Amino acid sequence: MAMKKILSVLKKEKIDNTPIWMMRQAGRHLPEYLEIRSKQQNFLSFCYDVEKATEVTIQPVKRYDVDAAILFSDILVLPDLLGWEVSFKKGEGPVLKQLVSEKCLDSLTAPFSKNASCVYQIISNLRNQLQKEKTLIGFAGSPWTVATYMIEGRGKQDFSLTKKLIFNDRPLAIKLIDILTERTIEHLSNQVEAGVDVVQLFDSWAGVISGEYYQEFVINPTKKIVTSLKEKYPQLPIIGFPRGSGYNYEEYIKQTGVDGVSVDQFIPVNKMLEWESEVVVQGNIEPVVLLSDNQDVIKRHVDNVLEKMYGKNFIFNLGHGVLPSTPIKNVEFLVNYVKSFKQ
Repeated sequence: MAMKKILSVLKKEKIDNTPIWMMRQAGRHLPEYLEIRSKQQNFLSFCYDVEKATEVTIQPVKRYDVDAAILFSDILVLPDLLGWEVSFKKGEGPVLKQLVSEKCLDSLTAPFSKNASCVYQIISNLRNQLQKEKTLIGFAGSPWTVATYMIEGRGKQDFSLTKKLIFNDRPLAIKLIDILTERTIEHLSNQVEAGVDVVQLFDSWAGVISGEYYQEFVINPTKKIVTSLKEKYPQLPIIGFPRGSGYNYEEYIKQTGVDGVSVDQFIPVNKMLEWESEVVVQGNIEPVVLLSDNQDVIKRHVDNVLEKMYGKNFIFNLGHGVLPSTPIKNVEFLVNYVKSFKQ
């Protein structure tokens, strides 16, 4: 049976070299992706297109021979499946219906829309088409991050509306988080049933809150998701990515029960080395490094990580997603260099 390197590392089994995959490895830096995307009018419809979403998920695996495929989807697929108004506007990014009262939550307990079956069919197709040694990663946005989009009505804001809600109407904020937590468990369970090997929780905006709010809105729902999934699927590895969490990473690792933690580019390698005894660590490399005109710069950054993390409980990844302007030759260099690195 072919060994799935990333799955093996997440189970803390020793392997011969460092496995690698990259967040946003399928997407805007690939010409084969752009060719397909140019013919899609609607991004969410693209995510539900079984044939096309399967194809673009596999594209970076074919091109780079990375060790995992991650489902081509989006963290805002979940609210869309729940009937929340979600759209992606060119030049604006995601635009959503805004949460203004408790009545807005009524639709969130309804069954998933029929598009959900498309997502799970994509996973089933990937399971059949991927090479046996490649790990298949499913994912969802963490409740806190998805909630911020629903409260703000769009992405990358100053989060003033979200913070105002948790300060002034905490019960409503908690109710939203609780509903999203339960529906995330359902969505990820369906992905496991469809055939993913691993799931990752993306908490992209975990770093915008701290203290008791971080505990209540980031750690607690994550712990509930992990606990519920582990009860159903004891062997399922779960990775958490509480981006921007800084010092809160340590409590996240201690409390949530994740098997792996994805770290952003602001976490030093010494901290990763400290944490790898408790949890599998992945990430750290600044995505802008891959824009360099000099591949020696890439090599230096890789060496800085692998000279300490090689042979440890570690998966090579970036601190965030591959940037759209990243040259293909640099990604090829990175993958080949990591795969050939020995100590």
